[in-house]
Amino acid sequence: MKVLNLLGLIGVGLLMPGIKPAITNNATITINQLSINDEWQTIPVGGNSWVTKPEKSREEVRNDGWRNWQSTDAVFSTFVKLDKPGTLQLALVANAGGNTATVEISINGKNKKVNLSGNAEQSFEAGEWQITKAGYLQINCKGISKTGEQFASVTGIKIKGTAVDANTQYVKNNEGNFFYWGRRGPSVHLNYDLNKEKNIEWYYSEINVPEKNDVIGSYYMANGFGEGYFGMQVNSATERRVLFSVWSPFSTDNPKEIPDDQKIILLKKGKDVNTGEFGNEGSGGQSFLRFNWKAGNSYKFLLRGVPVANNYTNYTAYFFAPEEGQWRLIASFSRPKTHTYLTRFHSFLENFNPATGNISRMAYYQNQWMRTASGEWKAVDKLKVSVDNTGRKKYRVDYDGGVQNNKPFMRNCGFFNSSLQVDSQHDFVPQKTPPVIDFTTLD
Repeated sequence: MKVLNLLGLIGVGLLMPGIKPAITNNATITINQLSINDEWQTIPVGGNSWVTKPEKSREEVRNDGWRNWQSTDAVFSTFVKLDKPGTLQLALVANAGGNTATVEISINGKNKKVNLSGNAEQSFEAGEWQITKAGYLQINCKGISKTGEQFASVTGIKIKGTAVDANTQYVKNNEGNFFYWGRRGPSVHLNYDLNKEKNIEWYYSEINVPEKNDVIGSYYMANGFGEGYFGMQVNSATERRVLFSVWSPFSTDNPKEIPDDQKIILLKKGKDVNTGEFGNEGSGGQSFLRFNWKAGNSYKFLLRGVPVANNYTNYTAYFFAPEEGQWRLIASFSRPKTHTYLTRFHSFLENFNPATGNISRMAYYQNQWMRTASGEWKAVDKLKVSVDNTGRKKYRVDYDGGVQNNKPFMRNCGFFNSSLQVDSQHDFVPQKTPPVIDFTTLD
């Protein structure tokens, strides 16, 4: 990339006042320490856009871009994180399909109309915006008028200007299926410090999802361990689940490939609990209870892990809802080729629905305790916050976690601006009294 210092040229008389320099497509000019980048970056909309209006729409965001764009009510929203304020020039990469159309692009309340035409994919420049602060930016686009059935198919949004540089963040490409993972959003993890305790037989914790944070696609995982996970989900507008899964020691995403001697064995299950196998993210045994848990209530999770004969370990999960006032058995599984107590106590917050990856959600993960095989309760008072590969690659950086008002918490999705340091350590003051549980009454 060529760099011309205009102030230096003027100082030696090589550039006459009033004469504008020629700028090549790949040139950068430095004026009064402001870098004007004349090289376009292309945001692939397949991994960075959502249909944000109306709530139900025939319009779609696919890996290959915006599709079925027919309604003037539909709004496509694309998100990008800018590292600094400055100017932002924008162009749509679109194919009007041999028709003509007028669309409107809106950024920070400033609208510009763009006329589309032709029967081939090309760039249609929309103009320039002044961006006053760094951080996530929402680019909205809606149709105004068209001569054909659809407005256009759009594959990208080009950006350049002084606000755009190498630190501009978005899902860059679909290598590793990252359009899917990017639209799901980053997963956040709380990894609890067990103070090198051994022979931990029980994990206990609580989750409280504040009102309006129970977003469809959310998995609030409470008691994670070395061989599985246990928490609660929002599966649809009408269904919620309490989910408990144990991975097979055989590594595969297809449960049908698991040899018989490495399958997870169901020992027992609670009333109304569904059991079976799962795949796609490892494979193993899964159980879930359809339960209409409520945002604003605190729910308790209790997990037991104990080694047994013949190189097996048994894992059993219990769930306590304040609406019921008692512990409910979810399921008990036996895992072969495993002989261990509980290890790697952790929690996470993830979104498993790409269609809601633009909506923020959070929860408090609190009152964590472990109980040894000898019956001694130990409070957890330290944790480390980590993120998945979507966050580590900085394709999405809308994640947060740590301790808030002495409560461990996690937040993700929604394109909020966060200052969280990944892998940061956090301390908090635990409750002094361990949970009161009559273990003899558990199923």
